[in-house]
Amino acid sequence: MQDEYRTVARAGVHETEINRSRFRCALAPAATEREAQEFVAAVRKEHADATHNCWAYVIGADASVQKASDDGEPGGTAGVPMLQMLLRRDMRYVVAVVTRYYGGVKLGAGGLIRAYGGTVGEALDSVGTLTRRRFRLAAVTVDHQRAGKVQNELRSAGRTVRDVRYGEEVTIEIALPDTDVDAFRSWLADATAGTARFEPGGETYGDV
Repeated sequence: MQDEYRTVARAGVHETEINRSRFRCALAPAATEREAQEFVAAVRKEHADATHNCWAYVIGADASVQKASDDGEPGGTAGVPMLQMLLRRDMRYVVAVVTRYYGGVKLGAGGLIRAYGGTVGEALDSVGTLTRRRFRLAAVTVDHQRAGKVQNELRSAGRTVRDVRYGEEVTIEIALPDTDVDAFRSWLADATAGTARFEPGGETYGDV
């Protein structure tokens, strides 16, 4: 699995004009390929009068799904450069649709490639991106007497506390980088005089 990837912080739009053609890039996060396809369909419907609605998306932390469409532009001049820009920026779980309203001046293949790829790059800068890092999920079980202190120290150390459950004992769900697991075990043993239990779980991605 990838240790980290980048995605868009939110949905957003950036528009530019190149040789009298309007290029409008709509970006959105997409957790699944279906979400990406639904976003593409919504933009195409909103801009049904446009000359072209070209798109590209990358799904999966390892970029396992990569698809693009030129939507009538000469082959390889729109969707592919859009996809390449997303990959060059290490973007994942993201969909981009560039809507073009033709302004009467032909750009040529090179001009189209620069226009479509460049518009996506400008949109990423405008909308903003964030980095998501891979974390190990774990459960820390501790007695009630020590639970408050452990929670406070976890939060003051910047650890991600995902949930706290109270029963006969207190279970604190946390997420931490894999590289920190051994050091965390040692810290936990010291902080609770060896009374806490540490149970590693699966993996997830979280904002850095």
